Amino acid sequence: ILGLAAAAAALDFKYHHTKELEEYLRGVHAAYPSLTHLHSIGRSVEGRDLWVLVLGRFPTHHKIGIPEFKYVANMHGDETVGREILLHLIDFLVTSYGRDPVITRLLNNTRIHIMPTMNPDGFEATKEPDCYYTRGRYNRNGEDLNRNFPDAFENNSARIQPETQAVMDWIKNETFVLSANLHGGALVASYTFDNGNPVTGSLKGYSRSPDDDVFIHLAKTYSSNHASMYKGTRCDNRQTFPEGITNGFSWYQLEGGMQDYNYVWGQCFEITLELSCCKYPPEDQLGKFWKDNKVALIEYIKQVHLGVKGQVMDKNGNPIPNAIVEAKGRPHVCPYRTNEQGEYFLLLLPGTYVINATVPGFKSMLKTVEIPDNTGNFSALKQDFSFPEVSDKISSRVASCPKIPLYQELTRASAAVKPTLHILVLMTVMLVIFK
Repeated sequence: ILGLAAAAAALDFKYHHTKELEEYLRGVHAAYPSLTHLHSIGRSVEGRDLWVLVLGRFPTHHKIGIPEFKYVANMHGDETVGREILLHLIDFLVTSYGRDPVITRLLNNTRIHIMPTMNPDGFEATKEPDCYYTRGRYNRNGEDLNRNFPDAFENNSARIQPETQAVMDWIKNETFVLSANLHGGALVASYTFDNGNPVTGSLKGYSRSPDDDVFIHLAKTYSSNHASMYKGTRCDNRQTFPEGITNGFSWYQLEGGMQDYNYVWGQCFEITLELSCCKYPPEDQLGKFWKDNKVALIEYIKQVHLGVKGQVMDKNGNPIPNAIVEAKGRPHVCPYRTNEQGEYFLLLLPGTYVINATVPGFKSMLKTVEIPDNTGNFSALKQDFSFPEVSDKISSRVASCPKIPLYQELTRASAAVKPTLHILVLMTVMLVIFK
């Protein structure tokens, strides 16, 4: 074990290929067995494991009241900075636990999942590193994994890849609250929505989610704690990102993206972090990238404790799964529901809100809450709901949200209005001419 601990601690600033990455993760788990849990959520097209290291006081299972957080990197195989800085984040967390009071409290109150590479095949296929583009961007089947998820606005015809399916199953099986996926090729924090339609404001060049204020805060949290992202300079110097953030759709429209999927179907707020102008920079720059991102990575994790959390229970104190819990004025197109333990987590900025808990077939329960900034206390405001008229023999069981464009009907309705308006205008003109 001491040998494994020494190997785990000897993390150089270099690129770690599959065998080295696996050895490092196994070494960390062996050295810190009570603080970590190592597992594979699936396999790539070529059969490589998709490793996730979980860190926290209760690493092997979800604990009521403790939110789940995740970082995913190397989704595009040739975008490599995130892959390496997540390994250094792991090293920093395990070696700081019990020594640094902030990191100790963070790990005691948060379950942190770290996936250094979602596309190991693409990384291994990148034989000649390039700052701009290589075929390693795609998985072994030539698919862009960040265009491969179900889309809330359009029918995504791309065949779901093994790596994508593994992540979708992972999201379904955990109660993730907050997430970020790490990319390269720019220096900016991008947030939902990546796609859109007139309902979300696409005609004005911005696709706004019901939680737009929270997403802006999350993106600014990362950019403002990064060494230079907050300056907002684009890599080609022709365009700037004010404060180092951008709405995804405003930057460029993207169908089938992972961050929109997390938000709509996973009840998880995710942003996309572009960490380097050069997609695959030289190894001797990795130390600086870690230094530039270290504080931002930690401060972003703390945001999982924003807002309000709690349980919905029946009159006997039993949890009610699939109860709908949302803040009034912020309806999600796929309603946010409680998990099997009757838990809910809502990321909200400090302020006054009315929380609406609904068990189908029964009267909704409303509670007004004053939410403080509890990120420094590592615990969101706790607000439980108890339904006295619901017995343990009644539970709310519903099917999961369908994997179809949830804005499809709205889009169709918007489109249907246009020809009608054209006809009315034409008839009016003809009537004037006739008169």
